[in-house]
Amino acid sequence: MLEIKEYICENAERLDTFLSTKIIQTRSQVATLIKTGNVFVDEKKVSRPGVKLKVNQKIKVEFPEAKIEKAKAVDFDVEVLYEDDDILVVNKPSGVTVHPAPSVKDATLVDWLKYKGIRLSTISGEERNGIVHRLDKGTSGTMVVAKNNESHEFLSAQLKDKSMGRYYIAVATPPLKDDITVIEGNIGRSSKNRLKMSCGLEHSKYAKTMFKQLALSTDGKNQLLACKLFTGRTHQIRVHLETINRHILGDHIYGVSPHQDKSERILLHAYMIYFNHPKTGEKMFFKAELDEIMKTSIDKKFNLESLNEVMDTKYIMDSFVTNP
Repeated sequence: MLEIKEYICENAERLDTFLSTKIIQTRSQVATLIKTGNVFVDEKKVSRPGVKLKVNQKIKVEFPEAKIEKAKAVDFDVEVLYEDDDILVVNKPSGVTVHPAPSVKDATLVDWLKYKGIRLSTISGEERNGIVHRLDKGTSGTMVVAKNNESHEFLSAQLKDKSMGRYYIAVATPPLKDDITVIEGNIGRSSKNRLKMSCGLEHSKYAKTMFKQLALSTDGKNQLLACKLFTGRTHQIRVHLETINRHILGDHIYGVSPHQDKSERILLHAYMIYFNHPKTGEKMFFKAELDEIMKTSIDKKFNLESLNEVMDTKYIMDSFVTNP
C-alpha cells in the first residue's frame, strides 16, 4: 500500500533541496527516491534530482511499503530493547553493517529487520528502510528504528535539532590529559584514503564531540571514556581522537599502532540514547549493555571496583550537563 505526501513549493529551488528539507533526509537519499520514480511534479513523474521548481508547483511523493520478501536470511540475532507500533530500539551487535550497499556482501541490520517481518519506514529509500541514524559496522549499541514515515520524520527532526542525544563508551590510548576534552573540527571524506574521514577538508561538515575521563587502566596506558556527540558525522569519535593523536583500541583504520591492539573488535559502544516518542512526545531513555567481548576486554584492563560508579548512566549524563 502506497503512502502519499504532497507539498507546495514556496520558493524557486532545486527539487532535491526542497524535498530534503520537507522530509528531513539527505539530498542523496532524496535523489534515490526521485530516480526510482517515486516523485511527481504537477502530477508528472520526474527522474532528475536537479529539476528547478517554480513557486506554487505541487510535489507528490509516493512511499511504498518496505519489501519484506527481499530480505536476506540472517545468521545473527539482535537484542530488542523496546518496541511499539511506531519505533523499535535495538542493541546492534558489533560486526553487523546497518544497511545494504554495493560493497556489503553479508546480511545487514535492515535484512534482519525485514527477515523478522518488522514494519519499516520507507522515507529514506529501500536500502535504508527504517534507518534514522547509523552506527559503524564495528560499533555496537543503541539504535532507534522507525516503523512508519511519520515516526521517521519526527525522529530525524530531533537528530537535526539535537533533542535526540547519544552517549558512547570507548577505550582509548594514550590517556587524555584533561578530565573533559571538547573537540570541534569539520569532517569530510579523506582524499588520500577513501576508507577514512578527515578533519579540515574544504568540503567538510561541522562536527563537535565531548570526551569525559571515566577510568584509567591498571597499567596506565589505556583510558575508559564517555563520549557525547553534538553532531553525527561518519567516524566522528574516531576522527576527532585522531586529531589529538589518540585512537580507540581495536580500531585498525585510525589506530596509530594497530598491530599492538589485541582487541577482537573496536572498543566503541553506543551506550545510551534518548529522544521524544514520535506519537506521545514522552522523553524516552535506553541503555544497551556491553557485549561479552567488550566487557571482558574492559574487565581485564581496569579495576572492577571503580567501574560501577563511572559506568552509571546518571553519572555519565551529569558529567556532560555540568560541563561546556
